[in-house]
Amino acid sequence: MARVAIAGAAGRMGRALVEACRQAEGLELAGALERPGSPALGSDAGVLAGGAALGVAVTDDVEAVLARAEVLVEFTLPEPTVAHVAACRRAGRAMVIGTTGLDGGQRRAVEEAAAEIPIVFAPNMSVGVNLCFRLAELAARVLGDAVDVEIVEAHHRHKVDAPSGTALRLGEVVAQALGRDLTACAVYGREGHTGARPREQIGFATIRAGDIVGEHTVLFAAEGERVEITHRASSRMTFAAGAMRAAAWVVGRPPGLYDMQDVLGLRD
Repeated sequence: MARVAIAGAAGRMGRALVEACRQAEGLELAGALERPGSPALGSDAGVLAGGAALGVAVTDDVEAVLARAEVLVEFTLPEPTVAHVAACRRAGRAMVIGTTGLDGGQRRAVEEAAAEIPIVFAPNMSVGVNLCFRLAELAARVLGDAVDVEIVEAHHRHKVDAPSGTALRLGEVVAQALGRDLTACAVYGREGHTGARPREQIGFATIRAGDIVGEHTVLFAAEGERVEITHRASSRMTFAAGAMRAAAWVVGRPPGLYDMQDVLGLRD
């Protein structure tokens, strides 16, 4: 039975993670973290998630939680994520990180920690989305430079980073398959008289509205036809269930930086 701790346990995603842990076979909720001063401190994590009590009180004591857990699942913000990475590194605990919006320095902190502890770091834990990564790679290889590539993503109005980490990862996958540098060819929105579209561009369009859980489309458009690869999530539980699958997989692994392609056995 792998012992799991969840950061941000009182948030929307945190509550879904608690429920997914409750439902998963072979996993036990061993700790629930929230920020200092959170009104959820002291509450039972299971009750917060809308279910029966689990006997796990929400706390801000990271060290105490890591003393009981084998893996910390993290879907919060970049700053607390990096702090928790350092804590897990000191404690020798595994991590599953779904936080997006990390800058270069924060990503390096994750990479450096992965030299000492096993970390699954992925912008999207959904099994379906990770299948779409592979499909997008295959489509890019087959269609090559004969198509224009555009990526459209939509999320709820509370999401703070744009484009989403999943959209950016889709762009990276496609760019790599096409032999391009995404930092040089990405275009994030268009306005005014932009002129004809260069073929090498990879365009991104972002929608933020209402309670959209998450939608991503990669469009490969040629003269006379187009191919679209789309994933639509209707519940956060799809991400939470994937994260719990990653948590069960990473416990006991050697140090390293893994992603959901490793967890799902999709790596070539």
